[in-house]
Amino acid sequence: MDRTAQLTAPAVPHTVVYEPDTATHPLHVRAARVLADNWTGASTVPSHGLYPHQWSWDSAFIAIGLRHLSPLRAQTELETLLDAQWGDGRIPHIVFNPSVPLDAYFPSPDFWRSSTAGRAAGAPRTVQTSGIVQPPVHALAAWLVHRADPGLSRARGFLTRVYPRLAAWHRYLLHRRDLGGAGLASVVHPWEQGMDNSPSWDLPLSRVTPAPARSFRRADLAHGAPEDRPTDLDYGRYVRLATDYRDGEYADGDGEFAVEDPAFNALLIASEHALARIARELGAPGTARHARAERLTTALVERLWDPAEGMFFCRDVREGGLIPERGVSGLIPLLLPGLPRETTAALIRTTTGPHFGLGSTTRLVPSYDLLGEAFDPHRYWRGPAWFNTAWLMERGLRTHGEHERADALRRAVLATADSSDFAEYVDPYTGEACGATGFSWTAALTLDLLHDDSMHSTGHVTDVRGGNRG
Repeated sequence: MDRTAQLTAPAVPHTVVYEPDTATHPLHVRAARVLADNWTGASTVPSHGLYPHQWSWDSAFIAIGLRHLSPLRAQTELETLLDAQWGDGRIPHIVFNPSVPLDAYFPSPDFWRSSTAGRAAGAPRTVQTSGIVQPPVHALAAWLVHRADPGLSRARGFLTRVYPRLAAWHRYLLHRRDLGGAGLASVVHPWEQGMDNSPSWDLPLSRVTPAPARSFRRADLAHGAPEDRPTDLDYGRYVRLATDYRDGEYADGDGEFAVEDPAFNALLIASEHALARIARELGAPGTARHARAERLTTALVERLWDPAEGMFFCRDVREGGLIPERGVSGLIPLLLPGLPRETTAALIRTTTGPHFGLGSTTRLVPSYDLLGEAFDPHRYWRGPAWFNTAWLMERGLRTHGEHERADALRRAVLATADSSDFAEYVDPYTGEACGATGFSWTAALTLDLLHDDSMHSTGHVTDVRGGNRG
């Protein structure tokens, strides 16, 4: 389709109507099959071909969906991940399956060398992991999993066991990663933020000398089209950053790349609210955590909000300024209930306006500005729409009373997950599948939206402080 036509043509109408969910709903059955196929016995791989290990924020989203199939399996998903936590509190972004060949994924365990290079930071000795992290969705996931079957959770001591680990995880982010000194957590590698190839990283990455092409191999190109994946130049910079971090024994604060990201911090804030709920469930006060979440919300607005542009931007900690690239990360803080009213209103206008087009030109929220020079509807995080960000935006819209928009987005997510065979990501205009199909978090979040249908129809508001939806 011509680019101009893409920007002006209305989105394809969604003709699929989903009734309130049941275990026999065809979409439920298919989503459950994806999660069964990707289950390893203790955790769920995102995709057997492209991603054959356990990923951190994937497992959090997967647990949110698994709670509708098996609360026990959802608890196990999170417990398996937390068993690989480092002594300094970090939850690594990959937990490697030792039965998977080294050449199946790069960077592999022999690159990260967690048990040796990470020894000073308390890396586990019995399991191999990466040394970087991913967005902190875990406490929110743990609370939602608990609420799915409180009796089972209490009988197993689920929250009692995971709470101190989640608290240590947040301490790590709030103290070791406050590289800007204003209270927000910084990411030290684009992979940590989860939106690996976003144009928001182009400016700070331009200062990084790439690793020589001959020094690494790209297993990802065996499973995805090169034109949909990061370029070799970007990948070389990713490898250089990871190599330097490893060679510095995973100490924080000295690297060339340090960015305060709005989505990463919004998820930290949402999980702080969830930790407060967990603390109260365990008989401890949660007031201090709620207060910390509110202080972080204030810092988020002060540091990353641009009122003239109507959205949040990443801050380059090393250079000190905002990065002028509109990514979906800058919309995710809509998830937070404590935003100023004018900020919320501006975020909704931006989401539905020409830069993201939700409800007019796009099916799902694109990962990058439709009008941006770097926009590409198929290239990894430089335009395609992802189901986890759509799920977060649906919750954000509902949090602020935008029920009609949230319902429309929910319908679009379900229809697109259905038609794309639970794709990893899709063309935001057409819904065409990109990346892997049978992708675990797509299936899991489809289940969550299906199972919340009856709650949505009553108009109940999502509570990102960690409450049950309804």
